[in-house]
Amino acid sequence: MKGIHSILVVFSLLAFACSLASAFDPSPLQDFCVAINDLKNGVFVNGKFCKDPKHAVADDFFYSGLNKPGDTSNLVGSNVTTVNVDQIPGLNTLGISLVRIDYAPDGGLNPPHTHPRGTEILVVVEGTLYVGFVTSNTDNRLFTKVLNPGDVFVFPIGLIHFQFNIGKTNAVAFAGLSSQNAGVITIANAVFGSDPPINPDVLTKAFQLDNKVVTYLQSRFWSD
Repeated sequence: MKGIHSILVVFSLLAFACSLASAFDPSPLQDFCVAINDLKNGVFVNGKFCKDPKHAVADDFFYSGLNKPGDTSNLVGSNVTTVNVDQIPGLNTLGISLVRIDYAPDGGLNPPHTHPRGTEILVVVEGTLYVGFVTSNTDNRLFTKVLNPGDVFVFPIGLIHFQFNIGKTNAVAFAGLSSQNAGVITIANAVFGSDPPINPDVLTKAFQLDNKVVTYLQSRFWSD
């Protein structure tokens, strides 16, 4: 019985120590953790396999190309160039990433979407954008603003948001996200372009639409 009591005490102390470690060390415990796919040459640090810091090089923290406009000749008239941990492995565990967004004149749209793992802060460098986000149920409040070059707007994590070019010229914006891989869920794609498709009866009732309208929407090509 005494042995069991001792074991329980040890486990209690370990649990307490783990909780303290979580409370006092919420951030990475090393300068960086360059992501690596080859586990044989990796080092297990803070729950991830990382390149041995001694083998890290400047290119692990480098990306070139955000000066180049994205191709906006698509159905929605926009293009997102993403720079996250997939492009810069040195971003691993650092909780930040970047995108460039190009918008075609007269209605280029970054469609309503969400980032499930990150807040977004966007700055306009060219053109004029109408932007906004919608709060969660049950308020569903819409916050909008017209942005010009130099203006900044924040889209809180997980909320549906969009950007729309209301100008006659190309528009360009850059955005930072509070995740190395914030993820993106484009609402139209997810609802009407899922694979396999959602039962039309579900969408007919959810959107209060005719079944033929839902079927038509599901047949459309939804651009990512």
